[in-house]
Amino acid sequence: MRDVSDEALVAGLAAGDPDATAVLVHRFEGRVYGLALSIAREPETAAEVAQDAFVRAWRYAASFDPRRGSAGAWLLGIARNAALDHLRALGRRLDRPTHDPDGLFANLVGDEQLISPHDDLATVAAELRALPVEQRETLMAAAYYGFTAREISDAWDVPLGTVKTRLRLAMHRLRSVLAAEVST
Repeated sequence: MRDVSDEALVAGLAAGDPDATAVLVHRFEGRVYGLALSIAREPETAAEVAQDAFVRAWRYAASFDPRRGSAGAWLLGIARNAALDHLRALGRRLDRPTHDPDGLFANLVGDEQLISPHDDLATVAAELRALPVEQRETLMAAAYYGFTAREISDAWDVPLGTVKTRLRLAMHRLRSVLAAEVST
């Protein structure tokens, strides 16, 4: 069962197969917990969030569509949303992101997947690192931590127009690089 694809494991989760569920949890528990910890910043909270993410995955496994993305991306999206929901419920907000792009992606996918120069995540991490600090922090706050432009503006005492410009410039640069990467 250890050699089964992630997508087959999610299908097993949806069918209620306890073996598939155990393998899926074992395969992704470190990444889900690491993502939860990077957002929640407290080990106890991250453990709660990770458990909630797996419960949500079990609940919605039947709705997983592999044509829309990988099982890993689907599960990490659930974990991210669970962490943000948890923080919002507590009424807490996060400070400026402090992650370097390589460290962030290493926590999510594992070091061996970052080494390949052909890997999409390595390209994204390199481009995030190349962004000006203000753009990178703003983009990470919006895309990774779930801040709205208004929340970033209020929390960091930066004009809303400046926040939106930083987001637009960062997204434009990443989109251009990734589009060029796909076309080659």
